Amino acid sequence: MNENILDTQSEHQKFIVPLNDWKRDHSCGELTAADIGKEVCLMGWVQYRRDHGGLIFADLRDNQGLTQVVFSPEIAPEAHKNAHILRSEYVIAVKGYVRARPEGMVNEGMKTGEIEVVAKEWKLLNTSKTPPFAIEDRCDAGENLRLEWRYLDLRRPALQKALRMRHRIAKAVRAYLDEKDFVEVETPVLTKSTPEGARDFLVPSRLNKGMFYALPQSPQLFKQLLMIGGLDRYYQIVKCFRDEDLRADRQPEFTQIDIEMSFVNEDDIMSMAEGLISAVFKDVLKKTVKTPFVRMTWKEAMDKYGVDKPDTRFGLELIDVTGIVKDSQFKVFSDASLVKAIRVPEGEKFTRKEIDEFTDYVKVFGAKGLAWIKIRENEWQSPIAKFLSDREREELSEVLNLKPGDIIFFQSGKSEIVNAALGNLRVLLGEKLGLIPEGELNFLWVTDFPLFEFDEEEKRYVACHHPFTSPQEGHEEIMLNEPQNAFAKAYDLVLNGNEVGGGSIRIHHASIQRKMFEALGIDRNKAEKQFGFLINALELGAPPHGGIAFGMDRLVMLLAGAKSIREVIAFPKTQKGSCLLTAAPDFVERKQLAELGVKIIEKTD
Repeated sequence: MNENILDTQSEHQKFIVPLNDWKRDHSCGELTAADIGKEVCLMGWVQYRRDHGGLIFADLRDNQGLTQVVFSPEIAPEAHKNAHILRSEYVIAVKGYVRARPEGMVNEGMKTGEIEVVAKEWKLLNTSKTPPFAIEDRCDAGENLRLEWRYLDLRRPALQKALRMRHRIAKAVRAYLDEKDFVEVETPVLTKSTPEGARDFLVPSRLNKGMFYALPQSPQLFKQLLMIGGLDRYYQIVKCFRDEDLRADRQPEFTQIDIEMSFVNEDDIMSMAEGLISAVFKDVLKKTVKTPFVRMTWKEAMDKYGVDKPDTRFGLELIDVTGIVKDSQFKVFSDASLVKAIRVPEGEKFTRKEIDEFTDYVKVFGAKGLAWIKIRENEWQSPIAKFLSDREREELSEVLNLKPGDIIFFQSGKSEIVNAALGNLRVLLGEKLGLIPEGELNFLWVTDFPLFEFDEEEKRYVACHHPFTSPQEGHEEIMLNEPQNAFAKAYDLVLNGNEVGGGSIRIHHASIQRKMFEALGIDRNKAEKQFGFLINALELGAPPHGGIAFGMDRLVMLLAGAKSIREVIAFPKTQKGSCLLTAAPDFVERKQLAELGVKIIEKTD
């Protein structure tokens, strides 16, 4: 090569050569001191190139790690002569031998940090434009930029590690379920739109103009039909689709580990699930998970923690003080149906600015404000302290176990607002005060969920889980006459405050399924039209059955220590449901719409 070539990518492209019979024999992340003296052939991307006088160094990267390559004019003059053209993300193949790094140059932070490869010859396989961001874990590029260039982002070690972990989790799941005699069955992606639950993604049918398929929110009905079909034990690692507002732990398309079993009760399913989770953690993280998991009713979770997926690694439990302050001169308390408090030990150190920030935070959950009291040695400091009688102070001190230096936070009003506001504030306080232990795994079953919840927007009761969840024994009539008091055979698995799985025993009698539709306000004609195939199946010898589904994306996120499920999905969507890489969704040609019998109505102001 001519040493006076222009230092540009276009000029360098003329030096690209074919791979031909060169074969890679090692990855860039596996060579150690045990390999010193070996002749090797590595291939990958140039991370950095450094010129040190006569020597030229290049860090060569693949999906296994980095190896330092040395181009020496004394050892291999021809290889060294042209190494100056190397740039970040150039693709090269290198043949050379492994030697120990010089004394004082060992990198203890790398598996390959004891060695380097001395290049004897190399090939330029491809060049690269200057990437829009650095391909490294310390990359400070914004998420949108990284998603736009996702294939470059995927080269970063953190994402490589996450996707490999995802693979190992899926492999461990399949191995465990195969051992337990489960059968993996694929269910349809184009299916029927049904009411209840989240909004469906609809797919127009060209062959049946005016009709639509729906993408499945889950394989719920099909897995029940598989049980009715006698399959007995089914699973599937399956894509699901929900057209709903997104946040860090949601995607319009996501992956479930979906499981269903026949002739079982709640204990059978929970025991199977505990074994599965234990197998995954042992295989992937080499951690032993203690079983059986603790169980807590939904009511206890809401009473103590304010949320149905409590993080039990730390205290700061919610205390009901309604009875103590029901006659208080502070009308915000006395007029409320529920008043709860959190005692924060040594919380008096919080500044007024921090308390104002906490107040703004709880407003996100519907609260109008946040009452507080700082407990001093000889006084209670708070704008509301003057409204509390000596009796109220004495009883609050006893119930909350108050000590000088504490702060109490109060919330009053409707139970759903009180619990949501204080339950989420509890987690924020735990993080801020460093109360949440790192590395601890607290698994928890939350059981005995309500069968229904009241939808304020629709002004009616809707299913808490889905319309096929079995009511508890004796609640078949209660769900019609007192829906607010009906409870379900449902259960969620929580890990450190994150719901990782949920399921239920299903309704397997057609008569009870009809009562469920009636309780939800779905008349008989509509029920037959939407779910007639299921009701018919339930009338033909349906066995008792139930199951559970784990959120694969969330499980991988937790095991990988990622902050968002977008970091463990190869090609995720943004919070607005768009793919910045492919610019999807996008407009389509009128011809395509005409074939489908679909017309776009222009939005008017």
